[in-house]
Amino acid sequence: MVFKVSLVSTSPIDGQKPGTSGLRKKVKVFKQPNYLHNFVQSTFNALTPEKVKGATLVVSGDGRYYSNDAVQIIIKMAAANGVRRVWVGKNTLLSTPAVSAVIRERSGADGSKATGGFILTASHNPGGPTEDFGIKYNMENGGPAPESITDKIYENTKTIKEYPIAEDLPIVDISAIGVSSFEGPEGKFDVEVFDSADDYVKLMKSIFDFESIRKLLSSPKFSFCYDAMHGVAGAYAHRIFVEELGAQESSLLNCVPKEDFGGGHPDPNLTYAKELVARMGLGKSDTGVEPPEFGAAADGDADRNMILGKRFFVTPSDSVAIIAANAVGAIPYFSTGLKGVARSMPTSAALDVVAKSLNLKFFEVPTGWKFFGNLMDAGMCSVCGEESFGTGSDHIREKDGIWAVLAWLSILAHKNKETLDGDAKLVTVEDIVRKHWATYGRHYYTRYDYENVDAGKAKELMEHLVKLQSTIPEVNKMVKGIRSDVANVSSADEFEYKDPVDGSISKHQGIRYLFEDGSRLVFRLSGTGSEGATIRLYIEQYEKDASKTGRESHEALSPLVDIALKLSKMEEFTGRSAPTVIT
Repeated sequence: MVFKVSLVSTSPIDGQKPGTSGLRKKVKVFKQPNYLHNFVQSTFNALTPEKVKGATLVVSGDGRYYSNDAVQIIIKMAAANGVRRVWVGKNTLLSTPAVSAVIRERSGADGSKATGGFILTASHNPGGPTEDFGIKYNMENGGPAPESITDKIYENTKTIKEYPIAEDLPIVDISAIGVSSFEGPEGKFDVEVFDSADDYVKLMKSIFDFESIRKLLSSPKFSFCYDAMHGVAGAYAHRIFVEELGAQESSLLNCVPKEDFGGGHPDPNLTYAKELVARMGLGKSDTGVEPPEFGAAADGDADRNMILGKRFFVTPSDSVAIIAANAVGAIPYFSTGLKGVARSMPTSAALDVVAKSLNLKFFEVPTGWKFFGNLMDAGMCSVCGEESFGTGSDHIREKDGIWAVLAWLSILAHKNKETLDGDAKLVTVEDIVRKHWATYGRHYYTRYDYENVDAGKAKELMEHLVKLQSTIPEVNKMVKGIRSDVANVSSADEFEYKDPVDGSISKHQGIRYLFEDGSRLVFRLSGTGSEGATIRLYIEQYEKDASKTGRESHEALSPLVDIALKLSKMEEFTGRSAPTVIT
């Protein structure tokens, strides 16, 4: 079929500034006339011509509501912009880590390679007609577009006057694997629908020892549960855990992807992953059923993960530290050693202690996976993570939830090499974590999220905290007036990062209060919501004494929580007497 290209007049639409995670808004906003079209064209215009004309692009996402419509719009605009081919995961489904893997690893039948891709996701935010949608662009390295590109996109959205589109291009059937070929003014244009899991599974099998994990999962001593929360991870869970690793079908929870995530909030934490939390024995009531030895959950686009043991929660900060500490022995991909490790600034310093002990390069970066990507592209970082349930490595340029689960299963398999046969006791998730604390100390840690706060009030709160930093002696008087059992504040600042690779400077990345005993309070405004502002408060207490690493977190952190809430005047500014979510 031959298609024609038409130019459609448009005008700028306010508020199309992409954040570190792309552009996220309510579905009704994306459905406004020209809203999605403007952003997509502004992205094409921000790229160099060779990344568009004659190029191969990936277009897929987590399958949330409005994805089917958005994919068809982007296909028509890609054709009109001279793109040579578009690759789409079957039923529009590709996890965010799988998109990164496809961009980096996949070759077409004619040897074509992707130069980038549009990912349709609002990550861990709810989906549905009244909920959230999102879009972001990833570059040829498989990672999120850098600020130099997202700034251009935003500037383009403020001046856009027209966009080309192939309106007469027929709707492409994205439910069936195959190639649809068309002819346009600039020549051939193909849309290839391919299996969502093939490339990703192949990559995972090159990283991990699947046979050792299969042996663990087949042991009567070990039991397993994985909750995809009706997100895109469901497109990979059966293939990897059941077909490749031999897990029981009954070990999979909510693994059918749904455009509204089954009405749930696909955020893998103790608040929203209620079914998994109950099954793992961490619910408020006793189910009377013995919990599995290992449990994990994914978010909507499968880049985040939560790791649980039997009646035991592993904090994301501890998780990345434990993976780094055990990677070389347990994961074949790292058998020659780690190049370095990195964490986001709000993440606890558990990884720092491991890095120091193992003499590894260590980096503390702002929140945003692109900062890790720079380090990885320069060969400076192998394993990284953030407290918001994101863990990953240099196999791709996104965080990777299933990778993290396979890493933990690899560590468990490695620790239990001698215990699966015979009467020896299984080394459990809790055993591994407690041994880690005994070796490296424990970083008691929690995060309070205040969601959908009035943006003006949130800004006032942050300004108040910055102003306080100018008088540390006064701050310490206030601290001692609130809790005399808390150490003095030794310093306070707004975190600023100079990228060691490209020299770029990122300012205003979070407000920090650092205490003399290694404790920290961190305050950040988050850009991952679609409405209002989210204030994130991070509270960390370091304990080196092995005899004191077994306390309950809420007990160990209670004094610092008091300090944080009163120092920030949280209730006064936000009107909230409690956070929306505690993790």
